[in-house]
Amino acid sequence: MCYPVTCRRHDSSRTNDSLRLFRVDSFFWEAIALFIVIFHLQSSFQPGMKLEVANKGSLDTYWVATIITTCGQLLLLRYCGYGDDRKADFWCDVMTAELHPVGWCAQNNKTLQPPEAIKEKNSDWTEFLIKELTGSRTAPANLLEGPLRGKNTVDLIVVGCILEVRDAFEPNVYWAARVQSNIGGRLCLSYVGLNDPAYDMWMFYLDTRLRPLGWAKENYLSIKPPTGESMKLSSEWTEALDEATAKALKSPLPLEVFKDHADLHTHSFRPGMKLEMVSPKEPFHICPVSVTKVYNEYYFQITVDDLTAEATPTHVVCHADSPGILPVQWCLKNGVGLERPQGFESQDFDWADYLKHTGTEAAPDVCFPNASQSRGFCKDMWLEAVNPLQPSELCVARITQVKGRLLWLRLEGLTKPLPDCIVDVESMNIFPVGWCEANGYPLTHLQKTVCLVNGKYCCSQLFINHRCFSGPYLNKGRIAELPKAVGPGKCAVVLKEILTMLINSAYKPGRVLRELQMVEDPQWNCQEETLKAKYKGKSYRSNMRIVRTADQVSEFCRRVCERLQCCLNLFGPTIVSDKCPENCFSQTKTKYTYYKKRKVGRPSLGENAQDGDMTKPARRRKKRKAIFVQKKRRTSIVGYQATESPQNESFEEEDRLVLERNPLEWSVSDVVDFITSTDCASLAKIFQEQDIDGQALLLLTLPTVQECMDLKLGPAIKLCHQIERVKVAFYSQFAN
Repeated sequence: MCYPVTCRRHDSSRTNDSLRLFRVDSFFWEAIALFIVIFHLQSSFQPGMKLEVANKGSLDTYWVATIITTCGQLLLLRYCGYGDDRKADFWCDVMTAELHPVGWCAQNNKTLQPPEAIKEKNSDWTEFLIKELTGSRTAPANLLEGPLRGKNTVDLIVVGCILEVRDAFEPNVYWAARVQSNIGGRLCLSYVGLNDPAYDMWMFYLDTRLRPLGWAKENYLSIKPPTGESMKLSSEWTEALDEATAKALKSPLPLEVFKDHADLHTHSFRPGMKLEMVSPKEPFHICPVSVTKVYNEYYFQITVDDLTAEATPTHVVCHADSPGILPVQWCLKNGVGLERPQGFESQDFDWADYLKHTGTEAAPDVCFPNASQSRGFCKDMWLEAVNPLQPSELCVARITQVKGRLLWLRLEGLTKPLPDCIVDVESMNIFPVGWCEANGYPLTHLQKTVCLVNGKYCCSQLFINHRCFSGPYLNKGRIAELPKAVGPGKCAVVLKEILTMLINSAYKPGRVLRELQMVEDPQWNCQEETLKAKYKGKSYRSNMRIVRTADQVSEFCRRVCERLQCCLNLFGPTIVSDKCPENCFSQTKTKYTYYKKRKVGRPSLGENAQDGDMTKPARRRKKRKAIFVQKKRRTSIVGYQATESPQNESFEEEDRLVLERNPLEWSVSDVVDFITSTDCASLAKIFQEQDIDGQALLLLTLPTVQECMDLKLGPAIKLCHQIERVKVAFYSQFAN
């Protein structure tokens, strides 16, 4: 399953996406990392696909290559014939490289011949290609040529596209639906022939109910309009369908959209079996349900148990992997309350008595192969979730408990609060923090009523201005990943959260922790808070006095920024849009030295650090005097220089890059020259062999480096450190 963490469109109607903070800790960042791993949007190209690509060393000749991995619109390719040998792997940009579908050379009378390096490895290359291509998956032509070239799967679904949607109550019945909007893969659909927005549906594009146009007919399934929605004549429905189909066939939705759909597994349920399930109508509790119909080996019907005479049955179509279905006794084993069936006389529900009373059997555990997967979610993680009673609305949500594969979510910001809603870990209605902002979709406003209890001790939103100068201590790339605003809430809570974010965004968190200890004023009304930092496996903590009243927040923020030698507007009550009043956009780490002239003492740092523990401050300053010498190393290869920053006074010295050229413009040779100039010079050959230029360099991450360069963890981390230096310099000098 995939969810986006990529920037797309801007929507002026987007509401405030900040977080109101009452209890947000390191789980916030763990949740983001978790979603990035689980919900990363995949490229339309997949590893193992074959295509034809120009030969590097032979003009006007081509050869078949295999996609090894993808990174956005970049493909790592290997010519067929190299086997498992990675030495000739190379990167290319699908938007600029000469790539063609298999068979293109034959159709255009182009020469297909292997690279010179492997020409002698096989005596019959024609026979080799026949074996290599038999049963393989080729890259679709529409992704290599034309308007769809290089697009992600989600981007292929445009407004007006037609799909077929399975009926909610009859698994063998389909009807066409038109895409009204596509928000990062979350589709708003309307049935063809039914133009009432009240009946629009929201589904993620991977929902198994969605199929390509014509799928029902090809599989001998029924095509029927939705029932009970309109009094239209049959001929009117047919006319609307024919008209929509004719238009859709002129520009059909690429089948690549459905390549990531999960295959349905066969089930083992039989009519009459009992189980537990998250209530399909009100997903705030779990209730007993029964299997009332089996359609085929894939689909069955579940009905919520209701023993009252006047009950209106609640049915839902399920398959083996449907979210929210659980074995009997699951609630008892996990300490969760089970809703008593309506009309069941006994006040204390017991499964043994209930099965005996109804003369039924429990569905065996073999029917629930994945009942305990939690996917790494934890209590107090934050995410964004669909309001189950208003599918068009997305809310900030906090996980209040995790039981097996179920999450209990508290939706923030609702006018009328709801009980904690229950979702499956595989639900397509949960998204990572920042998803709404990235896709230009409004996130429900957070209510400010809590802050009105005592306005003196509560502050409004504090903004993190990503474009402002971040100073020598903070990593601009990490700052860019922080939310744009924090609060409203209690002053001390909001400020502590922002300070924790800044510490976690530092090159050397321990150093920032030390600097923050020095921010103090005897006139302030403060409370003591414990701040924590981790660096190179060691944990540090220190007590800091944080202001409690709203009238002192602005000055406190200014003092912190001054202490960290960053722009005074990096965070605080002022929001910076295009231009900072401090004119910090044009500054670099070597020029923005306004605060460096001040000499300050430093308290001790550690578990038992106390206020005033600053023994022999003069001696410490004298020792540091020699370290504050600025050193520069220059090279004429790609135009970059390294400088030492005062941030490293008590930690290991770390060179800072100042680039004279934008790394996005670096050629492969420039990248190789840079790597050669570092302590990873032995790896420079790999960059040459894989044609990694500046753009590709900035996209490399630790997992990519390990996988594509076949490096062990140690050398990979060492290399990524050098790449991170380039990224930091890029963010600070050119990203604006």
